[in-house]
Amino acid sequence: MNKPAATSPFHPRNRHQGRYDFAALTAAHPPLAVKVRPNGYGELSVDFADPEAVMLLNQALLKLFYNLNWQLPAGYLTPPVPGRADYVHALADLLAGDNGGVVPRDLDVMDIGCGANCIYPLIGNAEYGWRFTGTDITSEAITVAGQIVASNPGLQRAVRLRRQKDASAIFAGVVHKNEHYHAVLCNPPFHASAEEAATVGQRKTRNLGLGKNAPLNFGGHHNELWCDGGERKFVGQMIAESVAYSDHIIWFTSLVSRKENLPALRDQLRDLDAYEVRIIEMAQGQKQSRFIAWTFQPPATRAKRLKR
Repeated sequence: MNKPAATSPFHPRNRHQGRYDFAALTAAHPPLAVKVRPNGYGELSVDFADPEAVMLLNQALLKLFYNLNWQLPAGYLTPPVPGRADYVHALADLLAGDNGGVVPRDLDVMDIGCGANCIYPLIGNAEYGWRFTGTDITSEAITVAGQIVASNPGLQRAVRLRRQKDASAIFAGVVHKNEHYHAVLCNPPFHASAEEAATVGQRKTRNLGLGKNAPLNFGGHHNELWCDGGERKFVGQMIAESVAYSDHIIWFTSLVSRKENLPALRDQLRDLDAYEVRIIEMAQGQKQSRFIAWTFQPPATRAKRLKR
């Protein structure tokens, strides 16, 4: 039985409320139509175990709601667009807190590990007009992301891409000497090893009723899915490096999928004398997600920089 159409309660400004309107989606992106059929609940849906169907659905969502052209080669991580949009809107609320409750528009944001899909810069620019610098450690991801940016008129002025050539660093080499950013966002590699990623992937295919050799419906290259030590180590490294960039960046943020990782990350930030640390919860139906946000700058400084 297929997964029912989305009904998750998202952020109030998230465009993806309620169930998918497949009539509107297929009108916006006709290739999706061949994948739409009644599911086990008698509702129109797509087979979420079919990677091509998931890709076409994402293309339709991005076309219908943001007028974006989006094409991703097979094998790359296909992001769930509604959930990614929630992070952007929640980040906007965080920044609005330093701007008298008004979401600031004239912003520079860095996306650490933008991946080939480049999803956060696409949504952030479409919703708020923010300028983005997306980074990634692989030239292949940067190339594909660059093709997506180039296929959307006007985006090349708003989104720039940089390869992180030093795999041991997160900020060094991609944050230039005289640059300043209002925020950083990041969706860190979740798993701690290739073996862990493979085990979880196999369990997911079993739950979807697929064979053990079936492709993952959301795909993903190894650097998108795992890194040594997983998200705990990656975000911990972000925190350690962020001290040196505390004057360059107002708010550092990262998704944290495993809630049990939060106490250690908070302790690390306390030891480094972060001025403020927040945990922003995001509820998407039965799925709970969150991001951790920290800054070394006091409110008055943050407000002044937002009004530059």
